[in-house]
Amino acid sequence: MTLVTSIFLQIVQMLVVLALAPGLTGFVRWVKARLLARRGPSILQPYRDILRLLKKEAVLAHNASWLFRTTPYIMFTAIWLAAGLIPTFSTQLALAPTADLIALIALLGSARFFLALAGMDVGTSFGGIGSSREMMIAALAEPAMLMVVFSVAILVRTTSLAEIADFMMSGAVGLRISLALALISLVMVAIAENARIPVDNPATHLELTMVHEAMVLEYSGRHLALIEGASMLKLLLYAALIGCVFAPWGMAGPGADSAAVIRGLVTFVLKLGVAGVLLAVFETSIAKMRVFRVGEFLGGALLLSLLGAIFLYVSRGV
Repeated sequence: MTLVTSIFLQIVQMLVVLALAPGLTGFVRWVKARLLARRGPSILQPYRDILRLLKKEAVLAHNASWLFRTTPYIMFTAIWLAAGLIPTFSTQLALAPTADLIALIALLGSARFFLALAGMDVGTSFGGIGSSREMMIAALAEPAMLMVVFSVAILVRTTSLAEIADFMMSGAVGLRISLALALISLVMVAIAENARIPVDNPATHLELTMVHEAMVLEYSGRHLALIEGASMLKLLLYAALIGCVFAPWGMAGPGADSAAVIRGLVTFVLKLGVAGVLLAVFETSIAKMRVFRVGEFLGGALLLSLLGAIFLYVSRGV
């Protein structure tokens, strides 16, 4: 595959994740409404919301610093780049050599860091509460995420996402309890990182329970559009990451033709649909937990990922 083709596929990858992210959020809301016997909003409603916010004027607090104004752009860029690094329909991307799991975690951590600082920048009580809770969740979620990375790296001997996907598609993996534990841990981390039920409720504005919403209450206009778009991209990012590492089937491999790339793109859309349905079913069947129980939830994720890494370490005799 030539360099021009890989660059073209990378550009398509960046545009695909950007275009599908609001659709995935809208699809999850639509499925949840159907499960609750409600009509619910259209799947295209997130697109309309973002366009409406982009047309509005951004209102800033008098004491807002440069950090508050630039955080939406930094956050959106970091998460969009992280989503673009994950192979979705093809492993032959121009940025595949840099598509490393460690770099992915660093980009997500940078976006979280700036958002937490921006939440405290204006000095409101809600922003401080949301930022402190976000850092509490991050302190538990990032170690679990790193242990999942170590589990996969022990098996594949690399942290490159393209090589991990190719290895998983080769059929040399088989059924492993350790990978199942890592998958469950990654799903739990994804739920917490995306502020989904039972960790947080993205549809609520109750100050005693909200985490993500508390940090962005002071944003409006294009700034809020960028933050909402980054949140939608983050949800797609984790769905794509789970599909890339644990279910890469259908993805176009090395030397694939255009037909294989199209099949990989269609397969990726189907995977997003399955992920959206599973998320909606899970959220409608469980209640939100108390904030102080989030530590137990993520502690379980860390324990599962640690057990998975230990099992792989022992089984391979490293």
